[in-house]
Amino acid sequence: MEYVELGRTGLRVSVAGLGCGGFSRLGLGRGKSEVKAVALIHQALDLGVNLFDTAAAYGTEAVLGKALKGIPRDRVVIATKAPFNVSNPNASAESAVASLDSSLRQLATDYVDIYQLHGVAPAAYDHARKVIAPALLRQKDKGKFRHLGITETAPHDPEHRMLQRAVADGVWDVAMVGFHMMHQNAREAVFPLTREHRVGTLLMFAVRNIFSRPGQLAATMRELADTGEVPQWLAETQDPLGFLIHEGGAESVIDAAYRFVRHEPGVDVVLFGTGDPEHLRTNLAPPLPEADRVRLASLFGHLVGVGLDAPHLARRGRM
Repeated sequence: MEYVELGRTGLRVSVAGLGCGGFSRLGLGRGKSEVKAVALIHQALDLGVNLFDTAAAYGTEAVLGKALKGIPRDRVVIATKAPFNVSNPNASAESAVASLDSSLRQLATDYVDIYQLHGVAPAAYDHARKVIAPALLRQKDKGKFRHLGITETAPHDPEHRMLQRAVADGVWDVAMVGFHMMHQNAREAVFPLTREHRVGTLLMFAVRNIFSRPGQLAATMRELADTGEVPQWLAETQDPLGFLIHEGGAESVIDAAYRFVRHEPGVDVVLFGTGDPEHLRTNLAPPLPEADRVRLASLFGHLVGVGLDAPHLARRGRM
């Protein structure tokens, strides 16, 4: 496992972080037991993962707390989120503080390392910055969390408008951003700003259904080819990203997706939202060959918002 410093936080974090939400929710979303979810967290620890990202909305805080019981607190970096999102853009400061206190109880810890506002839409940013953030920073002064973060609502803000404002404000130490092989615009819109202002980045959406379901990928390529957004040859095969799988290249499309984002300049931590410990091991792979990275940028670098499908709870506004 490799480790990096997370922006200006001083936190030393693994470049792979275990995401406890997404479609999988530690496997709970796919019918696995809590016992297996706890085992997955322990397997991640054994692999060297030290950052765990959850949220009030995920329903996994208590499982994470149970799994980390007995682990020295300074060995792990815990990130969670307040339910400030597209369905509740006018959340009160009091509700955010109450959610923080609830998260601490669920996680069975005195503090979290990173506390984030969850899924902030561009139109809600002023309220988040002027009303919620000051109240939370007072809680930080009480020792309830160490660093304040903010996450974008990628399906509703594919141009990263909120983060382009937030990163330069000096309030947020950590930002969560969506970026993957067919949604690459953070390379120009976000990462130069986070690097300039030393804001740590947690990367989400590395692998969505578009990469894990071959039929969905092929269908998307046909739609994009019909509108002239990708070359026609990509619509004429059931394996449009097969060119990435070769000797010296990726072993699978999912392998390629993780390796593509993992080595992108400006990315600190890739969140692996998975119920499969083998996905965590992909982090240890080297970058994609440069020729493949160049080809992906040429084919898809202009696309915005492709493949940003969200879990069902996010579609109900609970991102």
